[in-house]
Amino acid sequence: MGADMDFAGLIADHGSAALAAALVGMLAAGFAKGVVGFALPMIAISSIGSVLPAPLAVAAIILPAVVTNIWQTFRQGLNAAWASLRRFWLLNLVMFGAIAVTAQLIMVIPEQALFGILGVGVCGFAAIQLLGWRPAAPPRRWLKPVEAGVALVAGFFGGLSGVWGPPILLYLTALELPKTDMVRAQGVSFLLGSLILVISHLRSGLLLGEGGAISVVMVAPAMAGMALGLAVQDRLDQQKFRRATLIVLVIAGLNLVRRALAG
Repeated sequence: MGADMDFAGLIADHGSAALAAALVGMLAAGFAKGVVGFALPMIAISSIGSVLPAPLAVAAIILPAVVTNIWQTFRQGLNAAWASLRRFWLLNLVMFGAIAVTAQLIMVIPEQALFGILGVGVCGFAAIQLLGWRPAAPPRRWLKPVEAGVALVAGFFGGLSGVWGPPILLYLTALELPKTDMVRAQGVSFLLGSLILVISHLRSGLLLGEGGAISVVMVAPAMAGMALGLAVQDRLDQQKFRRATLIVLVIAGLNLVRRALAG
């Protein structure tokens, strides 16, 4: 009953058209994740943040991220997921802690600042990928310090915006992992990040009331989109789809920056 009342409050406060647009945005985000293995938080936060307040947009992606990341992480079995966790234990540990700390700031940071952080982060990552820049793997002796630094940056953005994938994706790309290993390692990091985000935002209050209601509602379109993406994955030109996704992210990120500057 409480969740129903909170959802009714969402419609009353923000309108059915905005919520319908948010559902479509999450469906598209799930589809992209099914096809290329990432981008759900970035697409969802960009599209939902265009029609709803920033804190609600962050709340909307949290539970869908948990569910879809469980799916992605364990598609190849528990042993394979455990191997990825052992290999990247430092990355995940530092990221875990950074998300836990910065997530508590979301309820006190002005909305315009949140939109700015989201927009700059999404635009920056998408632009880097479109330009084809690929970081070189660090020397072996610097591997762990670089890994910890990447995790700190990822955790900072993740705690505030629910988007921590871009720095991790760039780091894993630099290591030139085989595709299946890379997707699984992403899934492990994304899953751990989303779990600590749930705990952190139960403490911060973001997942209570309307925030919790919208997060629950967004699980279904995320799952449906991901299932569809996985079903057509082999029939699509992944490079073209990935490029189109990045172009959409740049446009969406710029729109978030516009909202930040407009006040």
